[in-house]
Amino acid sequence: MTTRNILLSGIVGSTAYGLAHEGSDVDRLGMFAAPTEDLHGLHGPKESHVTTKPDSTLHEAAKWCRLALGGNPTVTELVWLPEELYEVRTPLGDELIGLRTTLLSAKRVRDAYLGFATQQFKRLYDRGDNSFSADTRKRTAKHARHLRRLCHQGFELYATGRLSIRVENPEEYHRFGEQVAADAMAALPLLKHYESAFDETRSVLPEQADEAPVEAWLRRVRAHHYTRTGA
Repeated sequence: MTTRNILLSGIVGSTAYGLAHEGSDVDRLGMFAAPTEDLHGLHGPKESHVTTKPDSTLHEAAKWCRLALGGNPTVTELVWLPEELYEVRTPLGDELIGLRTTLLSAKRVRDAYLGFATQQFKRLYDRGDNSFSADTRKRTAKHARHLRRLCHQGFELYATGRLSIRVENPEEYHRFGEQVAADAMAALPLLKHYESAFDETRSVLPEQADEAPVEAWLRRVRAHHYTRTGA
């Protein structure tokens, strides 16, 4: 990650979840602050930088905040990583970790996590009769594992206000993946179970996220990264 002004970054994905196997890619996610002066012109700075080999995604601070306030599961995990998975931590990044619960709202967490899980199921179902290559079966098993993870993590966040990144019993996730690779409909009972669990559980999260602390944090970021270039 060569982008300037990285505030927070770490290892995410299968390695963070405890679901990686030999040969798995190591995914990195981070957040950076664009120089404040660059935000004032006709053409704003690029909001995301994505690379492969190595796999990394960096979002500009404002974009990251918008995605997190929308409940996006992928960006949300950046502020819930175990300490040993962070590769860059700055004082401003630590401040944001301290604000992570203010980013959450019940409806957006439910809609985002269940929505992502439902998208995974549709991908599995649309592949048809499962008469596909070994490579496709591996990808199908991976999608199934992430469907299960999204359901579990989303419900935990919704019910308790906490997010555990590393899954319990990884072998159960791998078995589930193989079952779904053989029959995509094997994922449907799990999805229905979590839909009911969300419906029947009163969330500890507020109906709306508290944007004020995050807005104040972003303004501190802008002040910190402002360099006057002209009179």
